[in-house]
Amino acid sequence: MNKQSGFSLLEVMVVLVIIGMIMSIVAPNIMGQQEEAAIDKAHLDIQQLEDAMRLYKLKNKAYLTTEQGLEGLVTQTSVEPTPRRFPEGGFISKLPEDPWGNPYLLISPGEVGKIDIFSMGPDGEAGTDDDIGNWDEEKQ
Repeated sequence: MNKQSGFSLLEVMVVLVIIGMIMSIVAPNIMGQQEEAAIDKAHLDIQQLEDAMRLYKLKNKAYLTTEQGLEGLVTQTSVEPTPRRFPEGGFISKLPEDPWGNPYLLISPGEVGKIDIFSMGPDGEAGTDDDIGNWDEEKQ
């Protein structure tokens, strides 16, 4: 008689059930950390943009306006008031996108502080509870 070696259907099913149980425990933890990491990245990006805005103000005696936007950190703007001193290569090399693929926004003068730099958050809509801005930095 030939003896066949291998796994029985029952053994395979037990392994699949165990893997399923492990995944049901691990997957929610991974997903929660992914969202937390995206929020942390947004806070870091906003802090870097705020630092670049401070440098802009130091050189030009005023912050960029809402009309000039954050693009004024990368390329010299022709919208009034035009910057008197603009370094070659800009104040930053390129504008980052938030973790959800949207641009960061600027309101200057700000509604919360002198300037408001923020991400629209996961929902992609400004003015909702999930917005992440430089006004959140005190909470960190």
